[in-house]
Amino acid sequence: MLAAALFMTVGCSSMETQTAAPKPTVSAPAAPKLSLYERLGGTGPITAVVGKFVSNVAADKRINGYFAKADIPKLKRQLVDQVCQASGGPCTYDGQDMKTTHKGMKITTAAFNALVEDLVAALDTFNVPEQEKGELLAVLGPMKKDIVEVP
Repeated sequence: MLAAALFMTVGCSSMETQTAAPKPTVSAPAAPKLSLYERLGGTGPITAVVGKFVSNVAADKRINGYFAKADIPKLKRQLVDQVCQASGGPCTYDGQDMKTTHKGMKITTAAFNALVEDLVAALDTFNVPEQEKGELLAVLGPMKKDIVEVP
């Protein structure tokens, strides 16, 4: 009985193959490209990375002095909003522009680079893929000109 069913199935399918017209190839519509925000995982993962980043900065003797008087909870909220908005998310950064925020702080290129190292370490902690890490750094990198006062 199993052999008969198998024979009928094979027989029918081979008959269909012989008599059926070839089916046109239809391309599936391209999946919509996800924003960097979506590929980073949204606000939750961004908040986790920012928390680790701020911890890294606090432990970094090269730059933690710049943050000695900072309101850390407010800083974290603003960084989350800034990264969220910069990566195409629904958040709105409502803090001051980078030039105004860092005016007179005499931030050096070395200090800026140390900050970037701390951010990369935070991204690596959460295994952010290289492509997304690179895109995020590319979005944030242009802020350097408004932050660094001492080359």
